[in-house]
Amino acid sequence: MNSGFLLLACVVLLGLSSGGQAGELKKHFYKKLCPRAEAIVQELVWASVENNSALPAKLLRLFFHDCFVRGCDASVLLDSTANSSAEKDAIPNRSLAGFEVIDQVKAALEKACPGRVSCADILALAARDSVSFRVSLRRSTSTAPFRAFFLAFRQPLWEVKTGRRDGNVSLASEALADIPSAGANITRLVQQFACKNLSVTDLVVLSGAHTIGDGHCGIIRNRLYNFAGNGGTDPSLNATYAAFLKSRCSPTDRTTTEQPVVRRPLLRHPEAAGGLFQPDPALLTDGKSNKIVDKLLDSGGFLDAFRKSITRMGDIGVLTGTDGQIRSDCRAVNR
Repeated sequence: MNSGFLLLACVVLLGLSSGGQAGELKKHFYKKLCPRAEAIVQELVWASVENNSALPAKLLRLFFHDCFVRGCDASVLLDSTANSSAEKDAIPNRSLAGFEVIDQVKAALEKACPGRVSCADILALAARDSVSFRVSLRRSTSTAPFRAFFLAFRQPLWEVKTGRRDGNVSLASEALADIPSAGANITRLVQQFACKNLSVTDLVVLSGAHTIGDGHCGIIRNRLYNFAGNGGTDPSLNATYAAFLKSRCSPTDRTTTEQPVVRRPLLRHPEAAGGLFQPDPALLTDGKSNKIVDKLLDSGGFLDAFRKSITRMGDIGVLTGTDGQIRSDCRAVNR
């Protein structure tokens, strides 16, 4: 896609996702409407994460994929209908998970406060609470291979302002156009983030979320077996790491998940060369993003930057006031 066409698409998409202003979100929006709303979300999400350590990455990814299409309006949670294919059925979203957790939380909130708490806010809170239950930052060392960017840390890692409302449109075609591709180069990534009013710094920082969770073989298969369509392996991948990935992913494997030895693009460890996902090493090919990577090597600096970037992402195209609706079922618009 050339830059001129992308710029036009960006303008159109910004128009589609324009809703309320992020400034209309506020702390403790549900204090009077549903006093225990945030506590209920936290309790149920923490219980789920206790039984499934993979959930933080899944819910964080679900939040990201929601916000990048039509804004943070829970449109990714809607099921397809007989007349329309929804976002969750678009190719980039078919591996999304965690929907059942959102359903459980929504059911509890509908029982406690019917029609008060939006699915969009539930998703924003669940992403924060799941990550906060399981993870915190650890400074890497040169003597030990990097195995986890995040460790146990039961306190909120960032603040979530609430007051979002739910959208009533979900289109697979928009998800296909808006979700950054696993094979995107740095120019494409910067442009897609700019379409959402996110900076190069936000791109680098939010890429840090690739350090938790499992990767799907289908996403990296071409990097291993048909990079650039030439039948070879991406030369930016560390040879030992590439061999390990090939041992886990066959040329035809579309479903297997694997726990990577290294995902973090913010490391200068030899094994990190090439990362797991193609956009990660792409950050090192651009002068500006490369400088940001170096600046954020200090884990404390990264955490502060992550708080700011994930908050900005959660403000994308929000619906507030009388826009949208409060769904009674996160999988379907109200009738």
